[in-house]
Amino acid sequence: MTSKSTRTLAALAAIAGLSIAGAAGQAEAHHAFAAEFDGNAPVLVRGTVTKVEWINPHAWIHVSVAKAGGGAQVWMVEGGTPNTLLRSGLTRDSLKPGTNVIVRGYQSKDKACAPACKANGRDVTFTDGRRVFMGSSGTGAPKDGADPGERRP
Repeated sequence: MTSKSTRTLAALAAIAGLSIAGAAGQAEAHHAFAAEFDGNAPVLVRGTVTKVEWINPHAWIHVSVAKAGGGAQVWMVEGGTPNTLLRSGLTRDSLKPGTNVIVRGYQSKDKACAPACKANGRDVTFTDGRRVFMGSSGTGAPKDGADPGERRP
């Protein structure tokens, strides 16, 4: 084998290795519901959307909730993929900063609200009463009939 062939094979092996490492990093970023959220800690987040991150593998909705003594607490609510949310009817126009919402979901296991509380969202309700499922099927969240893919007994 020539020196040039050896270098070519080494370069191809390096590219393949980097591709595999990149795919593994993406796989680790996606998690099961039970890895981060507590199915025994339901929350109802009622407030104003301050920011929406339309990113994979999960979109994040930031909601400012008024505190009883004044001030506000920020909640970061994880949804399904941007594509899942779009198919459910949530768009950049329907879910934008300034929108008042009620999000039903489950709090993170760590329950540390610094710098923000975290939750996995099941559904979001708008002021006009419209409710939209915001999770992804098969997340491992408790079955409660909110997921359109769940079979009801």
